[in-house]
Amino acid sequence: MNGRSAGARRVCAQTGAPTIDRPIGWNAAAIGSKPCEIRSMLRRMGFQITGRLHRIFDPEQKTERFRKRDFVLELADGKFPQFVQFQLTGDRCEAIDSYRENDQVKVEFSLRGREWKSPKGETRFFNSLDVWTVERATDGASRGDEPPMPEHAPSFADEPPF
Repeated sequence: MNGRSAGARRVCAQTGAPTIDRPIGWNAAAIGSKPCEIRSMLRRMGFQITGRLHRIFDPEQKTERFRKRDFVLELADGKFPQFVQFQLTGDRCEAIDSYRENDQVKVEFSLRGREWKSPKGETRFFNSLDVWTVERATDGASRGDEPPMPEHAPSFADEPPF
């Protein structure tokens, strides 16, 4: 037993932000041992998905300092496609400007969640898919680091080149 109660919340001494426990086998020495550094590292770790841009929404200024922009990807899932909404925030809102609906894109994102209590005392939970990067999907992206196939077959002369 580590002496902490299951519901105890810890905060970073530097930022006051809530911290998380280190995963089993985590080598904190590799990135630093401060909880806020570990939290920052985990925030950068995320997911990657490729899909077709179904809808791009206009940016929304939510507060003086916060703005966001949503877009929807269509993901192939057998017979029934899935339509998944992602969000760009702050300076990243322009990351999708060079794309159009129906473009194939690769998106790197983090899964975020939060709890909210209404004035009536009801608790609700919200999830968001916060996008870090958007880039055009290429045929090579699905095959890993493999170079693309040449467009034309090589031609061989009658004489060897040596």
